[in-house]
Amino acid sequence: MIALKIQDLSKNFGSTEVLKKINVEIEEGNFLVLLGPSGCGKSTLLNIIAGLETIDEGEVFIDDYNVSKVEPKDRNIAMVFQSYALYPSMNVKENITFGLKQSKTPKDKIEEQLKKISSFLKVNELLNRKPSQLSGGQRQRVAIGRALVREPRIFLFDEPLSNLDAKLRVEMRREIKILHQKLKTTVVYVTHDQTEAMSLGTKIAIMNHGVIQQSDTPKNIYNKPQNVFVADFIGSPPMNLTEGKLTKEGNNFYFVPNEANETNKIPLKNYDFVKPINENNKEVLFGIRPEHIFHKKTNENDFEVKMKSELNEYIGHEQIVTFNYFNQEILGKFSSTIEMGTNKEVNLYFDLTQVSLFDKNTSQRI
Repeated sequence: MIALKIQDLSKNFGSTEVLKKINVEIEEGNFLVLLGPSGCGKSTLLNIIAGLETIDEGEVFIDDYNVSKVEPKDRNIAMVFQSYALYPSMNVKENITFGLKQSKTPKDKIEEQLKKISSFLKVNELLNRKPSQLSGGQRQRVAIGRALVREPRIFLFDEPLSNLDAKLRVEMRREIKILHQKLKTTVVYVTHDQTEAMSLGTKIAIMNHGVIQQSDTPKNIYNKPQNVFVADFIGSPPMNLTEGKLTKEGNNFYFVPNEANETNKIPLKNYDFVKPINENNKEVLFGIRPEHIFHKKTNENDFEVKMKSELNEYIGHEQIVTFNYFNQEILGKFSSTIEMGTNKEVNLYFDLTQVSLFDKNTSQRI
């Protein structure tokens, strides 16, 4: 069942077009992450789902019911904000149960829900404390508890972990994932952190300049980015994009990097083209992720290349090495136990089952 559907949605702030014909669906129990750089429109889209922003064009459906003009309080959604938004004069118990009291929920039901949620989130011992007496992680738990206690149809999270330090952010990320697995709730979650998005989402919608660039599973987004923006945005370091030409010989295609000759062509016999290619010498970008470059051959689809190492960045468990490949920069990610060195010619291997090709002019996957 489709829990949330956004159809042809557009939003302008004055003459600035913030959202452009957004179409998104999320099935019941799924975890949709809206991911993108600052200013891409993801928080505006979340606020529109919540009813906190008006719509210029398009519609929002919750369970096939058009809520485009429905008040926020009548949408059966709950929102967890970046700033926690707890009432400073209320203790934890009062903050968690505030929404239930406002909706005239019976006292025994309120106590039942409070007991269940406080135990589930491990905040039993905090119930009589004020927000000022809590740590960042504890405040976030209380904010999540306030949303959970109402048992809404959809949970909305607006960058809930961005105010936490790195260690606590990882811990809270795990807790949110466990929470979702246990409750099977429908979640829409906004973040600019790709690690957060990849680890939490069952589906990710990557946004840029008010447009959804790709909406898919984390696995498909990582392995088959639909355009250069997605390829460059996802991954750390991002995908290498090497300029060159796509040539055809008989029924076989090859990639030839700029400044290379035909002896350095890379075979693409197993590449899955989006649609048939008839053009020869087409200008393309050859994409391969740093982790798909190996220091020794591991399978028959690995293709040997010669490159010169120029920079080595040691980061403990791994090292990022920058290579010169026909005067273009390529990064490789290797175990720190491998001795790579710098300023020397090395033979490496591209895993050709993991490559992507993009049209240089349109930036779209081919």
